[in-house]
Amino acid sequence: MTSLLCVRNLSLSYPSPRKRWRRSAPVVALQDVSFDLAAGERLGLLGMSGSGKSSLLRCLLALERPQAGHIHYQGRAVAPGSIAALRWYRRAAQYVPQDPIASLEPRMNVAQLVAEPLLRLGGDGDIARRTEEALESVGLDHRFLSRRPDELSGGQAQRVAIARAIATRPALLLTDEPVSGLDMTIRAQVIDVLRELSNTHGTAIVMVSHDVSIIAGLCQRAMVMEQGRLVEDRPTPELLKTPQHPHTRALLEAAPPLVTAA
Repeated sequence: MTSLLCVRNLSLSYPSPRKRWRRSAPVVALQDVSFDLAAGERLGLLGMSGSGKSSLLRCLLALERPQAGHIHYQGRAVAPGSIAALRWYRRAAQYVPQDPIASLEPRMNVAQLVAEPLLRLGGDGDIARRTEEALESVGLDHRFLSRRPDELSGGQAQRVAIARAIATRPALLLTDEPVSGLDMTIRAQVIDVLRELSNTHGTAIVMVSHDVSIIAGLCQRAMVMEQGRLVEDRPTPELLKTPQHPHTRALLEAAPPLVTAA
């Protein structure tokens, strides 16, 4: 498969809080992280809180500049910059947040929310039609166009967040715990939507989660992080069947029975 994203030797540290007149050693978030993502691949990023998952995601979103290493998307360097400088990457790589309600402007209706990335990033064709197509792809019809975020259920809000993210037809979808606040039925529906997007449109997905069952249900490949390091990177079925690292085994022991992604 064609390489879409190339990450090499990322290292990132944050200043530690000052204690009286002294500042402690920096907090290390990422340590020499490297991996490749193929076009259309679904990759799960596992780890406990503080393992570096969110810091890595912020780097992939070009919101954080690492102290070392680099990220390339289809051979082009990705780094924080101005809106104009990053317009090409924002069209190619979109984000689905953990809390969709908090991310949706309450004064805008669904049609406006989904169309906004197209208007800001320069979508081609009929904006209204592209908006409806994005909604239809996540199982919502034209009746939702006039609704506002406070008129949506949790599952519907998450679908709108996904529709908003895919309206520009990105090749890469970056997601942060996208189903953590949903009940089991809605969670399964959202996972099905993401899988269908990947299978139908060839969208690559990176999903950050601490929940092994979610990664098992969607991702073909899984990476495990601990204390900023990438400690395991294997096809999901192999990782679940024969975990090699103690941290991976600890995550699996804490998880319910698993069903792996097709």
